[in-house]
Amino acid sequence: MQLAPLFAYLNNLARNNNREWFQEHKTAYDQLRAQFETDVAWLAAELAALDPALGLLEPRKCMFRINRDVRFSRNKDPYKVNFSAYFTTNSDKKGNAPGYYLQLGPQGQSLIAGGLYEPEKVQLSAIRQEIDYNADALHQVLGSLAFQRYFEGLSGEQLKKAPVGYPADHPEISLLRHKSFVAAHSLTDAQAQALPDFRAYVLDGFRGLLPLCRFLREAV
Repeated sequence: MQLAPLFAYLNNLARNNNREWFQEHKTAYDQLRAQFETDVAWLAAELAALDPALGLLEPRKCMFRINRDVRFSRNKDPYKVNFSAYFTTNSDKKGNAPGYYLQLGPQGQSLIAGGLYEPEKVQLSAIRQEIDYNADALHQVLGSLAFQRYFEGLSGEQLKKAPVGYPADHPEISLLRHKSFVAAHSLTDAQAQALPDFRAYVLDGFRGLLPLCRFLREAV
């Protein structure tokens, strides 16, 4: 999709984040949403070939709603100011399996990411056990040229101390302290809009994440 119209719409939404403005500009939103769905469908088909474990994904189930859940948030703005999608083996239950994430938004909100964000307790324990037994495999993933072309390593929150059951001087303590196992590649607005083939760029980033998703999928 053309990112400039999307970013212009989302910038306006950020300045007018209320139901009245959203309804007045619903036609523009629907058109942009349909274009994004086309891109998501293309990526889903390409990912099915790249990572057969995903199976055939339904594009709409991969896409997040623009409505925000404000029940437990101090920020009561009703709408997100980005478009996003998550490609995973169970896309109707976003977030509880390793997968690939795309977010498009102005003011530096665009990013390509993947892995497993905030795994469940049992999953987290299994991943840490796999690192304890087979850290070389993860190091190989993180050190590959395909991964490093887009990502600098794992990101996200970490424990301040060693997790329960592991000594503080464990040789892989820096990996074991992670609470999420994700990698992210951010794009400025100018970088995103200057890409000659946006979809191909995203897919190449996902290709770099494939071994990480496989490692995590096998661990859990």
